[in-house]
Order: sequence, then C-alpha cells, then structure tokens
Amino acid sequence: MIPRPTGLRARLVITFTLVAVTASLLVATIGFELAKTALVTRAETTALDLVTRELGSITFPIGKLRPGEAAPTSRELDRVAHALSGPGRSVLVEYGHQVSSEGPLSMNDVPNELHGRAKQSVVTQRKIIDNELYLIVGAEVYRDNAGVAEATGLRAFVFFPMRDDEAQLATLRNTLTQTGVVIVLIALVVALLSARQVLLPVRRLSAAAQALGRGHLDTRLPVHGQDELAGLTARFNDAAAALELSVSELRSLEAMSRRFVADVSHELRTPLTAMTAVADMLSDEAEHLPEAPAEAVRLVLREIERLRELVEHLIEISRFDAGTATLNLEPVSVADAIEDCLKVRGWSDQVTVRASQGLTANLDTGRFDVIVANLVGNALKHGLPPVVVAARATENGLEVKVRDHGKGIPPEALPHVFDRFFKAGAGRTRSHGSGLGLAIARANVQLHGGTISVRPQNPGTLFTVWLPHV
Repeated sequence: MIPRPTGLRARLVITFTLVAVTASLLVATIGFELAKTALVTRAETTALDLVTRELGSITFPIGKLRPGEAAPTSRELDRVAHALSGPGRSVLVEYGHQVSSEGPLSMNDVPNELHGRAKQSVVTQRKIIDNELYLIVGAEVYRDNAGVAEATGLRAFVFFPMRDDEAQLATLRNTLTQTGVVIVLIALVVALLSARQVLLPVRRLSAAAQALGRGHLDTRLPVHGQDELAGLTARFNDAAAALELSVSELRSLEAMSRRFVADVSHELRTPLTAMTAVADMLSDEAEHLPEAPAEAVRLVLREIERLRELVEHLIEISRFDAGTATLNLEPVSVADAIEDCLKVRGWSDQVTVRASQGLTANLDTGRFDVIVANLVGNALKHGLPPVVVAARATENGLEVKVRDHGKGIPPEALPHVFDRFFKAGAGRTRSHGSGLGLAIARANVQLHGGTISVRPQNPGTLFTVWLPHV
C-alpha cells in the first residue's frame, strides 16, 4: 500500500503536476483528434475528386445501349482501371460479368456493405487488409438519358493506401508525447519553485515556534506583504510578545515566591531554636507532671518536631529552586552509609539492610543520607514491617531499593507521590511529615543524574533509586 503524502509541499507539487498532466493529455488528445480528422477528410476529398473526375471522363457507351452503340470492350475497361490507378493503389472495375483490375487486390477484398451502397452514390470506407489500412472508394457510373440519370451497371472500386497518413499521425503522436513530457517536467520544476516560495514563510514560522518552545521568547519574524501569510506572521509576533510578557510576569512572581519561602524559613529558624530548647527542658519534666499536662507537653513536642522538619525541608527545597544546591562527590561505602543513616535516626532495629561491604560508589554523602532517610522514613511511617533496603551495583551505576509490606499506595496516587505536599489518602492529611520528603529525595537523586521510581508490590510498595557511575 502506497502511503499518502502528508507534507504540504508534496501535496502542492503532486496537485500542480496532476493539473499539468491532465491539461497536457486533454490538449494532446484534442489536437491529435483534430489532426486525424483533418487528414482523413483531406484523403477522402482527394480520393473522391479523383474517382469522380476519372469516371466522369468515360466516352464509350455503357449501360442501356442505343441503336448503333456497341458494348464496351475489355480493353476499354482496362483503360478506365489504368486511369484510376496510381502508386500503391489497387483498382477494380466491374461491368456485368467483366472485372478489370489494377493491383494485387480482388473483389473479395471489397466489403459487402460498400459494394451495396456503391449502387446509389459515391461512398467510402476504411478497411485493414494484410495489416495495412486502405481507404476504399466505390462508385457507379450514371449516364444521362434525356435529362434523367440512368445507372449503367459499371462500378469502380479504388483502394487508396493510407500509410503516408498513418506515418504523419505517428509523427504527430510522438511529437505531442514529447511535448507533453517537456510540459510536465517544466510544470514539475515550476511546482517545486512555487511550493518553495509558498512554504518558505511556513518554515520560518515553524522554526520560530520551535525557538519559542526552547525558551527563546524574544523570537520575532519580519512581516512582508499584505497577504494571508503576512497576517499570520503578524499574529504570531503578537502572540510571542504576549507570551514573553506573561512568562516574564510569572517568572517574577515565582522568584518572589521562592524568596518569600526562603526568607520565612530562615526567619522561623530562630524562634524554632528557642522553642526546641524549651521543649527539651519540658521533655525532661514531662514524666513528673500529671497525666493531662504531660500529654499536652508531648503534643507540643511532636508539633515542634513537625515544625522543625517542615522548616528544614522548606529550606532544602528553596536551595533547589534557587539553583544553589551543589554536589560534593567522594568514594563512599554504600553499606556503611546506609547503616549510619539508620543508626543516627534509631531505625537500625526496624530495617533490614542487604548490601555487600565491598560495594562503593562516588556519592554526595549528605545527599545520599537524605535520599535513604526520606525513603525509609516514608516506609516506616506509612507502611508495615519488614522494611528492607537493598543495594547492588549494575553495569552503569548503583541501584538502591526500599520496600515495605504495608497496604501500599492507591493506584491513583502513584503518579503524584513525588509532588510537593502530596499525601496519599484523606487519612494522611494530618500524618507526621511535611509532604516534602519524597520531593526532596527525587531532587537529590536528579542532582546526582539518576532516576527514582515507585511500583506497587503484593504486599507493600517498592521505591527504586538508580544513580550513575561518575
């Protein structure tokens, strides 16, 4: 199956060429038919004039003889046949039972229809004999009898070869074919040039649109003329200007928002430090307080811890947004880094680690610690034991997997687990955590040039981190 052309250039060229081919065929066909009709008409007119003139010059008596007239002899009939003959012609003169001939053809070559019609008038018919086309003229001689035309019974059939006319038609056909080919080639060249001229502004618009897509918002196109393409170019420039203005405003608002988050986070650090110090003192006294005040102290401590975690996460996110996050790579024992991460947070007894001691990788120790801590903390908070951390070397990097055996994440929430402040399920809205942990983990993974993904398991959830060799 031939694919349909989809490009505008191809369709323009094909349409233009088809119109040219159709026009050429139409003109060539009409011209050829007119020439053919003219040649046939000329040949018939010439043949009829010749036959009529020669038959009209007969002087010997024929038909119903009058007193004193003798019937024509064979020599006289031969003389008529000889007068009608010429180069390539065959002549048959029939009178009663006598037939006088000039040439190789016989009465068997005369069509029956022509033989019958020749009794009434001078008639013509074309016939192919021995692979050659002949124009056959048949006529009967009439004699004037007191002003009345009287049939004499003498009929002549002249075979005019049309090889010269066929040769002329063949030459004309070849000439028309060659001319048509030249016209189609010229039309094809003109179509290509026209398509190029028409599509040049379209290609410029396409290139400008691609430049806009790559972020070059100052892209503009010169407007030439007053046609539809010029109008389209002008509208493109207006749209690009409006887009540049909108994006500039959005970038300004985004920068202000980032600065606001960063400033608020840093400003919260000072009172948060004081609150943490007071909370530590209250924590030591909580055991000596009555049940209700003690529960209130523990609630305050938990909320202060949540606030501290949220502030730290906001500060970390603001660094990524501002583009100031850096990567300090060094050779690290992966198993030791994971164990240290768990030990510092008191999770060693709750997590199973599967990593060989000889496994090393070039990592930013602090950021790798954040990645593992966020994934394991998420598994401990929202999953069920056992929680397993597995690390292994691959052909082109390091693969770390964290799996829990809880209820898992709802399928509709899986595409959004790395979004900021996203918490799967209504029941987790007030859960411990800022909703930024997985987003920060992904940012740190991407800073390493790696990838992070999540897949449901039966039971539980599996997070997979891949970090490339550096």
